[in-house]
Amino acid sequence: MRLGSAIFLIAIGAILAWAVAPGLIPNVNQTMIGYILMVVGVIGLIASLVMASPGRGRSRRVSESRTVVDPNTGETVTRNESRDADI
Repeated sequence: MRLGSAIFLIAIGAILAWAVAPGLIPNVNQTMIGYILMVVGVIGLIASLVMASPGRGRSRRVSESRTVVDPNTGETVTRNESRDADI
């Protein structure tokens, strides 16, 4: 369920529960149906927000070392670099 459909269910449930006159649909408790739709919409809203949130991604630490000889002095220079890499 996406964000828009969850909000739509909440809105339809609120209309059925509070805005429509009781007895519009015979033999149906539309207030209870409205509350059920609102609960399902809230659950869908929470689920879609959790699924869309940027959680902790899987990453690992990568270390690289580079050795370069300076052409002017002949000195060996070693540089260690570490960074996060996505898996």
